[in-house]
Amino acid sequence: MTSARESALLELLELLRRGAPVEQFTRPAENARTGGAGPAERALVEEATRVALDIRRTLDQHRRREAELTALFDTAGDLAALRDLDAVLRAIVHRARMLLGTDVAYLTLNDPAAGDTFMRVTDGSVSAAFQQLRLGMGEGLGGLVAQTARPYASADYRTDDRFRHTDTIDNGVREEGLRGILGVPLRVGTRVIGVLYAADRAVRDFAPDAVALLSSLADHAAVAIDSARLLEETRTALVELGVATETARAQSEAMRLAAETHDRLTRLVLRGGDVADVAREVAALLGGDLVVHDADGAELARVGTDPAGPSARRAGPSAHPAGPPAHALAASRSGGRAVAVDGIWVCAVLAGPELLGSITLGGRGDDLPDTERRLFERAGLVTALLLLLRRSIAHAEDRVRGELLGDLLAPAAPGRVRDTGSQTIRARKLGVDLARPHALVVLHCEAALRSRLAAEAARHARARDGLAGLHEGRVVLLAPTDSPGPLARSLAAELGQALGTPVTAGSAGPAAGPERLPVVYAEALRCLEALYALGHTGDGAGLPDLGFLGVLLGDGADVGAYVDRVLGPVIAYDAQRGTELVRTLEAYFAHGSSLARTKDALHVHVNTVVQRLDRVRQILGEDWNTPAGALEVQLALRIRRVAAARPVPTPPSPVPPSPASRYPTSR
Repeated sequence: MTSARESALLELLELLRRGAPVEQFTRPAENARTGGAGPAERALVEEATRVALDIRRTLDQHRRREAELTALFDTAGDLAALRDLDAVLRAIVHRARMLLGTDVAYLTLNDPAAGDTFMRVTDGSVSAAFQQLRLGMGEGLGGLVAQTARPYASADYRTDDRFRHTDTIDNGVREEGLRGILGVPLRVGTRVIGVLYAADRAVRDFAPDAVALLSSLADHAAVAIDSARLLEETRTALVELGVATETARAQSEAMRLAAETHDRLTRLVLRGGDVADVAREVAALLGGDLVVHDADGAELARVGTDPAGPSARRAGPSAHPAGPPAHALAASRSGGRAVAVDGIWVCAVLAGPELLGSITLGGRGDDLPDTERRLFERAGLVTALLLLLRRSIAHAEDRVRGELLGDLLAPAAPGRVRDTGSQTIRARKLGVDLARPHALVVLHCEAALRSRLAAEAARHARARDGLAGLHEGRVVLLAPTDSPGPLARSLAAELGQALGTPVTAGSAGPAAGPERLPVVYAEALRCLEALYALGHTGDGAGLPDLGFLGVLLGDGADVGAYVDRVLGPVIAYDAQRGTELVRTLEAYFAHGSSLARTKDALHVHVNTVVQRLDRVRQILGEDWNTPAGALEVQLALRIRRVAAARPVPTPPSPVPPSPASRYPTSR
């Protein structure tokens, strides 16, 4: 039969095996007392109960330590497989709360810039104000831990006067309902980066084991934060390295493309290519429409169909080329870079500070990569070189043309014959055929702009296959045409507009061959002087345009041409219709412009005289009978009468029928 002592011992062992609650360990001793056990047996059972409780406490400590170690190992495993810092920190805070059995656990990080510490992760918190707390260094329990790098615990923080309380911290702690708080530092080496906390909503004393456990978790959290920082720095460095590599690759590609483009453009220039060739090459490389203008806005080359900006689109195809927008060209000129305006790119073509022209790129929009932008700007440099080369060639050619023009206009020295044959050969080498009829124009403007006038005249002469230069201090132009007057008028208008000042042009000719050119030059000079004397500054004219003054000023002037210009339409009208308008005019002026005496001399009715004079008005114009017009008509009538008395009369030039022929004939 089993004794009470043995039964008690067996029951204690069973309780230990099951891990029964502490209160059940008093039951064997109670059973021994009620079962009639003697004092010795009861003492033995009580001693066995005390030993069993010690064993149970030891087992509890081992289990708790095992759980703590498991949590630490799990945390270390999380760190080894670090993917998300926030997830790891939340796991550490949650494990701290579970292992220490607290109501709340949280973690703050130091902010070196602000000089305080802020809430980073919470677990079990219910207060929004508490979750957004910021603690100054040395403020509250956490601020003191962050400042001193030592753990601190408070059984009841609200009444603990060891810490510097602030309204913000106390209100947050009160709203969360916390009493007992334990805080340990997060350290990386000797540097504190934050604080890990465990807190209860009841008064609680934290044992050294709890401080050690929370400190171990804090060490893991610090490792996680530092590892994440290093990982982020590594990632950033890798990204920066990738960006640097890509930048280097792009720069290498840009350099390769720039070198290749430079070689292509250089070969093109060395092969004798011009501005149009460069424009075609650059337009093909950039895939857009390209227009090149000179400094005056004149178009030099065009590739594609897109005009050079909105103003050109509004102006239409017949508008005079005006170049790119002035503000875009000014911006490119001042900055030395290509600029985008209204969907087009503009690059000033410069030689130092001097503007030689511009390049306009369309069809690419405002987004042009740096590589292509530099290529576009390089095209501006090549274009500048070509324009400088072209200008140097033009200057040399203009000098040669000017020297030839001076030789053509200079009279032969006394006793010597002009070598017109060599002059003709020299002219032919320059593309000038002196055998064709040429008109000569003397140009004049204010002295300060005379050099510009000479340059513009040379440009116009080249365009007309002629010659231009300075002769005896005057700007002279020789061009193939048989109409000196229209040439002078067009040059006066165009050059005046180009220079922005009145340009007066006196012309003479035409002359075929170099022999008469000195004489023609003298006539053109007299025409220019007459224009100034008559107050026609800024106009252009030939000697025939000056009327009887041209006849008087001309050297061997063609009086027949003068008569034909003044009276030709009336003479032709009489010849075609058998009328007597010329005879009527002679009688009219011979009798002092008296209608009565004129009708008596002609033996016609006065109405007939009136009708014939009205017909003259319709043919010659409203001003035929003004003082100046009447003088011209009378002089032409006298010249015609004298010419008719010569052995070989000068026949009038045929003139197309006047619109007045639809009226009835008045004889």
